[in-house]
Order: sequence, then structure tokens, then C-alpha cells
Amino acid sequence: MTESYDGVVIGSGQGGTPLAIALASAGWRTAVIEREHVGGTCINEGCTPTKTMVSSGRVAYLAARGADYGVHTGAVSVDMMAVRDRKRSVVQAFRSSMEDRLDQTRGLHVLKGEASFTGPKTLLVKGADGGTTEISATRIFINAGARPARPALDGLNGGEALDSTSVMELAEVPEHLLVLGGGYVGIEFGQLFRRFGSAVTIVQRGPALLGREDPDIADEVARILTEDGVEILLNTEPIGVQKGPNEELRLSVKSSNDQRTLVGSHLLLAAGRVPNSDTLNLGAAGIQVDSRGFVEVNDRLETNVPGAYAMGDVKGGPAFTHISYDDFRVLRKNLLDGGGATTNGRNIPYTVFMDPQLGRIGLTETEARQNGHRVRTARLPMTHVARAVETGETRGFMKAVVDADTDHILGASVLGIEGGEIMAMVEIAMLGELPYQALRDAVFAHPTLAESLNNLFGSLD
Repeated sequence: MTESYDGVVIGSGQGGTPLAIALASAGWRTAVIEREHVGGTCINEGCTPTKTMVSSGRVAYLAARGADYGVHTGAVSVDMMAVRDRKRSVVQAFRSSMEDRLDQTRGLHVLKGEASFTGPKTLLVKGADGGTTEISATRIFINAGARPARPALDGLNGGEALDSTSVMELAEVPEHLLVLGGGYVGIEFGQLFRRFGSAVTIVQRGPALLGREDPDIADEVARILTEDGVEILLNTEPIGVQKGPNEELRLSVKSSNDQRTLVGSHLLLAAGRVPNSDTLNLGAAGIQVDSRGFVEVNDRLETNVPGAYAMGDVKGGPAFTHISYDDFRVLRKNLLDGGGATTNGRNIPYTVFMDPQLGRIGLTETEARQNGHRVRTARLPMTHVARAVETGETRGFMKAVVDADTDHILGASVLGIEGGEIMAMVEIAMLGELPYQALRDAVFAHPTLAESLNNLFGSLD
């Protein structure tokens, strides 16, 4: 027997879950298929657990700096099992809440198992017990997410390396953590474990960390991490890895004129993610993917097959939870509210949860110039922000990019205490198409971080 549905959502992530609930609440006979944990990457392996652990790292950092504030404590030590248990508890609470929402939605069926297409509108769901269920649907939504990539590294077999999921399950602080990749994941975990007491080396193939940022931002990020005791190797390519006689990991790397071996206790792979499209048998449905396996969609999130859609990380583009959730809103608007929503022109904010945070919105200075804008830039070091000085958090700087012809804000990078929150204020101004003078001349409460926007936009070149 084939179970028939109006809508089937593959994956219960931050876009798929609210979409399934919205469809069922609108009277659609709906199913959501989940092969592992409800909540997707964000709740189970991404945002929630990592930021919970980052909070533990910040407490360790502040405790070690107590004397700077006139507060004297004993030696700081980190109980990794307690950190891990706290992380697990928060994850379980979030996951349970989402499971309850799904279970309590009338007309919504949760199918546990792995989905694969058998045709454009048919799926086979294989459960953990080996049993199978055949289903069909008028519309199918692919929200299968992505997973950490494993580089083609000589000697890298099954158990030699950690990824962004397994590194959070460690029961002890690594003696020396080697990190492959200088992007968001590598930076956040590198600084985190340095604060827990590990020696940390970040190996980055490119000439800078955070390759999408302006050079001055990337340089400042590197300076902050170096100040924290993280070793950074740029323009360095990993060649191979092997275990030494005492179970240590020996990572061979080469740069332009040097080849050497790094010795560490643990190796973290943090060099990108790949889509979970390879198990879906998309060819049976005729759904097109790009050269990396990401599902191709148009600006309404439609694939090339009528009635099939993709949302979230599996379709490529910025892999952020808030983008996945906005994908849900686009689909809800178009399918349930009779709208014509698209993904065109949406702002894409993000925050790198290093400490201090890096909040980003809009165009970088480099991108703005490449796009043909006449650009004015504003820059304010955090040492000139009263609230940052008062709290002893003066690392980093703020930077904004303004169109010289319209006075509109094109983008901002806020590398400083609560950088993500300050960035969001700039984003609101951009959404309202306010000229930069609105923030320059606004009256903000003193002493707050927000009032730094007065001085930032007063510093335009």
C-alpha cells in the first residue's frame, strides 16, 4: 500500500519543521520524514550545541581574566564532561520542544527513516529496523541539510579525525588540537578549545582567515586569535596524516617554501560541508543538482521537477539557519497565502561566534567596489567605544560601507563585543533604506554599545 499525502517534507530542520506544521494546519495531509534527530543541524550539531559550549569557553576566559577587574580567583580548570553534559541537556530540551510541536499538530505524520525517491512524486522510507514504507505526494520539499566534508588527505581513514559534531563529544580537553580550515567553524572551535586549555594550531590553505571578509577584518581576527595563543598557519596545505608511536597525530603540511610535520593529540576537520543529497536517489525523480551535489532551485525554491522544492543547506548558498527559516516563509507565502515571494534581494546577516563576535550584513568594501559603487567607509576601533572600555572588551573595530551617491548604507562589519547585536541595528536601518545620517544623528542611551553608531557614521571618510 502506498500512503498518499498532499505534502511531504524530507528533513525536520529549521525550515522543514515549521513548513510541515504550516501545511498540516492549513488542512494538507502532511508527512515529515526524519532519519535521525528532529531539529536538523542547528539544534543537534550546529547553532545550539556550539554556542552553548562557546558560553562555557567565555566563562573560562573571564575567570582567567578576573585579576584585570580586581577579582581574584584560584586556578581555572575545565571539566569537559560537565561542559558536554550541559550542552547535551540544552540540545535535548530544544529537540523535545520541537518534537512536541510536531506531535501535537493535527494532520501531520512523522515518519522515522531514510527517504529516497522512486519517481518524481514517490518516495521509499526505510526505517532503522529495515522495514520500508512507500509514499506519494502532490508536493515534496527537500530539507535534507548538509554534513561536514572529509578532505582527500593521505592517511585519513575512519577514526583519525574529528568533525564539528564529534569534537563536541570529547570527554577530555585535547592536549593539542590541530584544525584544518580557517572559516567560521575552525575559528569558533579553535578559540573555544584554546580557552579550555588546549594548544591550538589552525591550518588554512588560503592567504587569510575568513576568505569572504575584507582583508582588514581578516587580519584583525587573526591578530585576536594569535593574542589568545592560537597558532595560525596561512597559505599552508595539508599533505597527509599518520599516527605516531605514542598515538599522537602527525600532520604533514607544506607552504610555498617549507614542508614540516605538526604533532597534535587531536585533528579537527573544519573545511566545508557537503549536501545530504547523495542518499536521496534524486535521479529517479529527475531532480537536477550542481557539480557539488547541491539541489538546483529558482528564486521561488522550485526545482526543475514540478511539485518538487528544496530549502535550507541542501540547495547551497549561505548555510545559515535564518536563511533556511526564510526559505520556509517564501514557500508558505507562495503556497498558502497566495503571494509571489522570492529569495531575490534578501539581506543575509550572519555572526561568527568567536569572542569578540563578528557581525556582518550587506556588502563588504571589496564587494561594493567590485559592484561599481562609489564608496565611503567608516571605521571605529572598539577602544573608542565607552561601553567597551568600561567592560574591558576593547578588541576589534566597527566598519561600515556607504554609497557616496545616495548616502545609503551598503554593509557593515562589527568585530567587537556583541558584534552580532550591533550589526542587527545597522540591518534595520538598511531595511528601512535610511541614510547613514539617521544613525549618525540618533539619540541613543548612554552608555550603551548602540551609541557607538553615532561615532562610527560620524567618522566617514
